Amino acid sequence: MEIVAHLESCFAKHGDSPQGVDWPNPKDALTRHQVMLDLIREPKGERVFLLDFGCGLSHLYEYMLAHGYQAIDYTGQDVSEKFVAASRRKFPAITYYCMDVLEDDSALPVFDYIVMNGVFTEKVTLSHEEMFSYFKALVRRVFEHARIGIAFNVMSKQVDWERADLFHLPLDDLAWFLTRELSRNFVIRNDYGLFEYTTYLYR
Repeated sequence: MEIVAHLESCFAKHGDSPQGVDWPNPKDALTRHQVMLDLIREPKGERVFLLDFGCGLSHLYEYMLAHGYQAIDYTGQDVSEKFVAASRRKFPAITYYCMDVLEDDSALPVFDYIVMNGVFTEKVTLSHEEMFSYFKALVRRVFEHARIGIAFNVMSKQVDWERADLFHLPLDDLAWFLTRELSRNFVIRNDYGLFEYTTYLYR
């Protein structure tokens, strides 16, 4: 897929860094990690099983280690063999899945929570309609593997200007899709200072 090829080119150019997964600002990348982890409703210290879907270089896991999230059982997934190989080199004890779940998700277990950080922020040269169709298909499939809930971020429509290569999703379009097909139990996070928003979708 073109989005994967684009991210792999960023990795080839910038290495193991936020820029290597096409986050231009390291500080903002840390903010996103915290927002993703805020999906978890259990008290800190209560063990939960988390899948980092589209884990890239496992920077979320590094953030968890640095901030004392010891009770979260972390697993990574990515469609890119290059990213999974790099993550396995860093964290050989962690379980990683390298798969395209839209082709075959039979080997992927169910987790308490699944986070999808940056999976839907870029559309590269896809049209908005093509990206929205891909977004809906993937959210449907991933939600099947979450016992409690999932989190994902997209670019906001409430901006001064939109980049043609980014996926700016109107809130109404998102809400109609979620309520009609998946769950009415969701939270929109638009309070962390970036030109995007994060959705927590619960069962």
